[in-house]
Amino acid sequence: MNSPLDMLSSATIPRENAPMSQIPETVFTNARLVLPDSVIHGTITVRQGAIAEIAEGRSQLPGAIDCQGDYLIPGVIDVHTDNLERQVQPRANARWPSRSAMLSHDAQVAAAGVTTVLDALCLGDLGFDSERIQTFHDGVADLDALAGTGLLKVDHFLHFRCEMPAPGMWELFEPVANHPLLRMVSLMDHSPGVGQYRDLDRYRTMRRRSGMTMEEIERRIESLLDQRSRVRAPQRRMLLEAMNGRGIPLAAHDDWNEEEITENAADGIRISEFPVSMEAAKAAHAHGMAVIAGAPNLVRGGSHSGNVAAAELIEAGVVDVFASDYVPPALIEAAWRAHHQLGVPLAKAIGMITSGPAHMLHLDDRGEIKTGLRADLVRITPFEGTPVVREVYLAGARVA
Repeated sequence: MNSPLDMLSSATIPRENAPMSQIPETVFTNARLVLPDSVIHGTITVRQGAIAEIAEGRSQLPGAIDCQGDYLIPGVIDVHTDNLERQVQPRANARWPSRSAMLSHDAQVAAAGVTTVLDALCLGDLGFDSERIQTFHDGVADLDALAGTGLLKVDHFLHFRCEMPAPGMWELFEPVANHPLLRMVSLMDHSPGVGQYRDLDRYRTMRRRSGMTMEEIERRIESLLDQRSRVRAPQRRMLLEAMNGRGIPLAAHDDWNEEEITENAADGIRISEFPVSMEAAKAAHAHGMAVIAGAPNLVRGGSHSGNVAAAELIEAGVVDVFASDYVPPALIEAAWRAHHQLGVPLAKAIGMITSGPAHMLHLDDRGEIKTGLRADLVRITPFEGTPVVREVYLAGARVA
């Protein structure tokens, strides 16, 4: 039976801005190679930026790079990170120049072993962070300016996070709906009483901490729910119609019950991104949807917002892919913990941050250590249970 990821389209998308190694041949040897289905001690030969040969044992070539028994895994693929937003606004009242923030974000994800990243940008606001709209405009403009210059260390694509109940979401989305770097669209609803904020008492406490009075909070809840009843359905319909037949993966964000999953599946949404309950995750899995879990959730030992623990979802067998969410280094550590703490075979755990995302995004030229694929590689040394990224290669060229 096909997995949820196999059920997604496998159309090849050409790689953009990948630096090709100028060295005709590079050999990595004495490494523990994490292959799609196994881990072997062996050697990889890279030619013209692609994996040319994989062999067991150690190479005797004098120019071979001795990995000293370290692990070599495929370059990590991050389908959702808010890290760019964190660089743009490192403090609540301090906005950083957007171009500088993009370059800092790029360097950070490279250092974390991420060789392909989807920069998640929000379209629409429900009163949490109005400056996100500016971050969206700047992020698209900066990526347009930097793409093709060779100044970015890793491959960047776009993930548009569309807030369905937010007025003006469609006006933001329509001009960029056909952006050539768009690789994923998620449908979000951060209204009080649903999804991540289904617990209204928890929502009230959160808003109280932001300085609102109880009277203001109740008025806000009433206003947002009225707005949701008017805005969500028509904007959802327009977005689904616009994306129909495009081959770009659609995800539902913060799914919380079986009814919502059933609606999403009927609308052709094939990904459940960060389901907040076991009920939703199991329903998504039963519908053949790919399930994304937050890597920080597993590394921290639970959700920061009181939702279902990623470890529980993994033990239930309903997680296909990890996303960094807000901490890029969490990806490799989450895969490591899934293996060492939860018993997931290492090749499968690494696949949740490499081949799984590649299949999800239709990036058929990367995501596995396999002959013919792009030589995106990460060298890892375990230190007292923590995986340490030592070297990162994109298409055979070292970037970190």
